[in-house]
Parts: sequence; structure tokens; C-alpha cells
Amino acid sequence: MDRIIIQKKDFDLAAELKLIKDNYTDIGAVVSFIGLVRDLDNEPIKKITLEYYPKMTKKTLESIVTKAREKWNLKNITIIHRVGDLAFNEQIVLVITTSKHRQTAFESCQFIMDFLKTKATFWKKEHTKNYSKWVSANDKDTIQQQKWDVSLKNN
Repeated sequence: MDRIIIQKKDFDLAAELKLIKDNYTDIGAVVSFIGLVRDLDNEPIKKITLEYYPKMTKKTLESIVTKAREKWNLKNITIIHRVGDLAFNEQIVLVITTSKHRQTAFESCQFIMDFLKTKATFWKKEHTKNYSKWVSANDKDTIQQQKWDVSLKNN
């Protein structure tokens, strides 16, 4: 039961973990990642604005889940991504992967996050006291995602 949710409201990690544990009995590992709105390197952030195109974004997230399932034997994948205006330290994204073994869960969770940062069709605008600007994927995220692309081709 993979879950892909895009929403404005916050999410509850404990509730998501309970949902998974209530529906699966053969899980040996659960790995989760929560991304938060953080300050910029040079200036405090007031908020970020995340925009998206619902059908396009959902299709992109489904494609990321499909790629993860092709590479790893996973029990469940949960992606919850928030949109709208988010203040400093608010939760942005939750990724949970489950499997029989921890390495599979760890690797697949990182894979999904690397693809979310570079391929998911969300547009982020950062707002500080002095300016607002649209943000693109950074070079480190792109390099990591490209490493996964090579790994997928060799699989």
C-alpha cells in the first residue's frame, strides 16, 4: 500500500508509522526521513513557498516510487510532501520506506529523497527579510541523483 500525498496540512510521523505497522506483519526495517524548512547559509529565512501542478507532480512522484520498487524489494513507500507557505522549522516532506532488511530501507529512502530534490515538479521560493527568490536544485543534489541514474542503468 504505497501512499503518495501532496497536502498543505502538516503530517504526523507517529500516525504514519502506526498505519504501516497496522497493515504489515513482515517488515524488518522502517526508515524515515523528514525534511524541515531551514535557515539559509547567509540569512535567516522567514518562509518558503512551494508550488506544484497536481497531475504532473503526482505522476512524477509515482515514477520515483516505481524506480525505487524496480531497484529494491520494498514492502511500503510513503511520500507526503507539503505545499503552500511554510515557516522556518516546519516539516516539508516525509519519506518512509519499509523492507525486510535495513540496508534496503536505508538505500531506498535516500534514493527517493535524492530524486525528490532534483526531479519532483515542485517549485520553491525562499523569502527572507531582504528578498524573495525561486530556487533550483543544487549541484550536490544533481550529482547524487546522477549517481543513482548510473546505478539504475547497471541494475
